[in-house]
Amino acid sequence: METFTKEGKYIYCIIRSEQARSFGPLGVGERGDELRTVCFGDIAAVVSNSPVKSYTVSRDNLLAHEKAIEEVMKEHTVLPVRFCTIAKDEDKVKKILETEHDKFAELLKNINGKKELGLKAILKEELIYKEILEKYEDVRKFKEAISREPPAKTYQQRMEIGEKVKAALQKEKAGYKDEIINTLTPLAREVKVNAPYGEMMVLSAAFLVEDSREAEFDRNVQALADKAGPKLRFKYTGTLPPFNFVNLVIETGRY
Repeated sequence: METFTKEGKYIYCIIRSEQARSFGPLGVGERGDELRTVCFGDIAAVVSNSPVKSYTVSRDNLLAHEKAIEEVMKEHTVLPVRFCTIAKDEDKVKKILETEHDKFAELLKNINGKKELGLKAILKEELIYKEILEKYEDVRKFKEAISREPPAKTYQQRMEIGEKVKAALQKEKAGYKDEIINTLTPLAREVKVNAPYGEMMVLSAAFLVEDSREAEFDRNVQALADKAGPKLRFKYTGTLPPFNFVNLVIETGRY
């Protein structure tokens, strides 16, 4: 017996718009579903047709969700909605917009004229270890002393030098992180510092920056990179949807 999955409306983001319009066949799920607005007054949800189901949190699905929002963002300030938010029909979407209109309008006002810029700073392993040996005399001398002894006799000392190097590395990372944050935070309206991954990552952060200060922010990132030199690699990305500052959780069953 053939089974049928009910069709609903996948919600990507909220924008300020009174016009019914399309943004192209960018819907999640690889069916080519059209992105379009569902409006209530001056607020609209950008949706596509979608089966009412739980999408796998896969790279392809997440990228499709983000790409759809990025397309809308080319023309509008966006409030990103959490991945896999699906309303049962268009009337339900309109009910959400009606109920949350004032909340959405205020959030759009607060985020308008700003953009998210992402920054990661990662140490070059071979260069930072070289610098530690040059900068920390106690570490260098201890390493030189045990290097003259047979490995079998220096197991404990080698463990100790490892701890000394690790402590020096953490100190260096903290110093770079503080300098970056202290330089860039005054140029941003909000800052979100995310957990770093990997031993060499100094910083993973997002900055909500006013459009009028983006060029100044760019110059300061470049100045930090120039000052650090080759031992610190910067990965600077933008303009991004403000995922780190707005990620609406809409419990569609409540409406």
